[in-house]
Amino acid sequence: MEISRIRALRGPNLWTRNTAIEAVITCSEAELSIERLPEFERALRERFPDLPAFRPDSDGLVSLAHVVEIVTLSIQTMIGCPVTFSRTSRTVEPGVFQVVVEYDEESIGRQAIELAEQLCRSAGTGDSFPLSAALEQLKERYEDLRLGPSTGSIVNAALARDIPIRRLTEGSLVQFGWGSRQRRIQAAESDRTSAIAEAIAQDKELTKKLLRAAGISVPRGRPVDNEADAWQAALSLGGPVVVKPQDSNQGRGISVNVIGEQAVIAAYRRAAEVSTDVLVEEYLPGLDHRFLIVDGRLIAAARREPPQVTGDGSLTIAQLVEQVNADPRRGSGHATSLTKIPLDAIAVSCLAEQGYGVDSVLPLGVRVYLRNNANLSTGGTATDVTDDVHPELAASAVAAAHAVGLDICGIDVVCETVLRPLEDQGGGIVEVNAAPGLRMHLTPSFGKGRPVGEAVIAMMFPDPGDNGRIPVVAVAGTNGKTTTVRLIENILSRNGYRTGMTTTDGIYVEGQRIDTGDCSGPRSARNVLLHPDVDAAVFETARGGVLREGLGFDRCNVAVVTNIGQGDHLGLNYITTVEDLAVVKRVIVENVAPTGYAVLNAADPIVAAMAESCPGSVIFFARDRMHPTLVAHRANGRRVVYVDQSDIVASEEGFEHRLPLSAIPITRSGSIAFQVENAMAATAAAWALGLSWDVIAGGLGAFVNDAVSAPGRFNVFHYGGATLIADYGHNADAIAALVQAVNAMPSRRRSVVISAAGDRRDEDIRRQTEILGHSFDDVILYEDACQRGRHDGEVMALLREGLKGCSRTERVEEIQGEFVAIDLALSRLQPGDLCLILIDQVEEALEHIDRRLAEVAGSGAA
Repeated sequence: MEISRIRALRGPNLWTRNTAIEAVITCSEAELSIERLPEFERALRERFPDLPAFRPDSDGLVSLAHVVEIVTLSIQTMIGCPVTFSRTSRTVEPGVFQVVVEYDEESIGRQAIELAEQLCRSAGTGDSFPLSAALEQLKERYEDLRLGPSTGSIVNAALARDIPIRRLTEGSLVQFGWGSRQRRIQAAESDRTSAIAEAIAQDKELTKKLLRAAGISVPRGRPVDNEADAWQAALSLGGPVVVKPQDSNQGRGISVNVIGEQAVIAAYRRAAEVSTDVLVEEYLPGLDHRFLIVDGRLIAAARREPPQVTGDGSLTIAQLVEQVNADPRRGSGHATSLTKIPLDAIAVSCLAEQGYGVDSVLPLGVRVYLRNNANLSTGGTATDVTDDVHPELAASAVAAAHAVGLDICGIDVVCETVLRPLEDQGGGIVEVNAAPGLRMHLTPSFGKGRPVGEAVIAMMFPDPGDNGRIPVVAVAGTNGKTTTVRLIENILSRNGYRTGMTTTDGIYVEGQRIDTGDCSGPRSARNVLLHPDVDAAVFETARGGVLREGLGFDRCNVAVVTNIGQGDHLGLNYITTVEDLAVVKRVIVENVAPTGYAVLNAADPIVAAMAESCPGSVIFFARDRMHPTLVAHRANGRRVVYVDQSDIVASEEGFEHRLPLSAIPITRSGSIAFQVENAMAATAAAWALGLSWDVIAGGLGAFVNDAVSAPGRFNVFHYGGATLIADYGHNADAIAALVQAVNAMPSRRRSVVISAAGDRRDEDIRRQTEILGHSFDDVILYEDACQRGRHDGEVMALLREGLKGCSRTERVEEIQGEFVAIDLALSRLQPGDLCLILIDQVEEALEHIDRRLAEVAGSGAA
């Protein structure tokens, strides 16, 4: 068995809407069925007793690839990952399988499949494999990576509101929504949590000063400089004191109810280990409470108790702690609802103050504390008291949050009861905390949990119908994608949207290119959705990105599929037929929002069939108004776009709108058929988004198909009386469409400059010149430096083969270098000629042509 490729599919993909690991696994003849591997399954189950039963394939066989699939999924479920989907599929290559397994955290998914491979190999060789230790290590890693309860509750609340989420780091920084409507959190801080307010909350003395000025009850006290000063401060307060760092969190370094000089000095030292600034303040008798304030409202309140154990007359304190820590709700860190009680030096010291040691056997019913503070992070417990809080006490907590300036904060209150105002019982607010922990309110030890995540999301997205999304259009197909994307973007911009756009030549935001190269993949789409200035997005969605990584978004408002035709890139990534290719292109249709639309080419039967996979509605388009698919759709009262005489017509039951082709420059009054189809697709997409017809007409009319607006997309130039066309046509369908357009343009003599990508099939390369040879007099074949795996001369030989028996071509020449070939073609042009240049290096070739045009203009020949 060999695993030759592992990919992370980070968005909706060919197999599932979930994130997944995809691996290519090659099995030997014997490994095609584990029944041919004696003792393998027995050895595997000895190592992994919890492994579920295997699912045979359609031939009733379980290959080693299928075993890896099930083991990978099972490993993740064993450590607590919420994953359910897996699949193994045969490829066209004998013994080669694609294995797909859902993941929750990418690195965990990758490690799981590596462990699965190692486990299977050990079962085959008889070597031992420490699975339990590996699972424990993987579980620890997962606990470190996955979102904690606080952040997780907010994320889950967002998902329940259909707000898209994106985790920006391995920590707790998360983006909600897209583009200009996005918001961000980090743990329980929002992107509008004031940095000044956070700094105030960290300075406990300053916080008290501000609260006291607002008339809120706080304990007396002051900062101290050293041990002696700490004791003097304690003496001046005249009773038990609290000694704590001035800027700590999670209860670190805090000592409460401290009495006596030696105890105060010891407490000072503990606090000084955490911070150079130490505070001594009066100890307020009462119980420890935490109030959660979100957006000026009390959302939850909990009474907290320090970590404690109660004697049974037989077990030692250490054994009692071990017993308490066995509670499955208790874990390490903040991933679980409760934290294990640490039996450390602080716990030992706290026990000593009560007259016990860790080996002491507590009498029945006697309770001891392991900490003087009640933080959950050190093993404390919480009881929900939200419904009992007196309105005046709640108002004091809200006023404290307002005084500090925090939108989300935890207010620490010490009082005997929450049933009475603070002033009536001598209680006070002892701390105000930024980024408060939420787990005590989500899953308290006693009482009901509170919807605190929902409260945070409601603060960030106050309109219940706001899901933080911007309009997203995805465009796929074999040809016409880039032009259609640019047309749609132009219409959206005319509507006042600040648009983001991805194409094969870059990422554009508000018309400015912010990245170059082929940006038709999911990473580029995600980058646009990250941009804070984008109100609407249009994504060219190439098959390669979908296969490599899935989509860059969870769903779109509109999915446009221009065509499939004879296909492109066949023979790569196990995509061998047009039907296979259609399955890849169909992914955007499968992920249309229920309220959205798929815009489909009715004249392409493979594209039209995608309508069955659309969760939303469908708009069909075709030039032929009598196309059966179009007619049937229109008869059902649904939306269609077609050409009638000299107009593009958008029609729905009881509605019709016409757009004159003469007012859409790229169609040349309807003479360029493929541009008419691109314009229809863009019209349908804009209609689906609910844009006005004036905006749609203006966007189509203002779009100029030049080398700046649409580089390499039927760019027409005038060169010394001749017509020059530069296009990035790179497959047989595109070339057929170009030939149809050229045939509609007058010319004396025609020439074409062409090469081909070496990673296409032989028949696809030959087919290009078979089409051209019937419409062009002169053909110049060029070969460039990058042949994509082909030997020198191999591509040109295939192109020559395609020209055999052509009816029109008279002269064929072979040239090394794209620019040399362009110069040769230009040097032969006479007035009235037409030259089609099928460019490869789009920007460089257009710049080269532009220089030649400038030279001709300078000579006065143009």
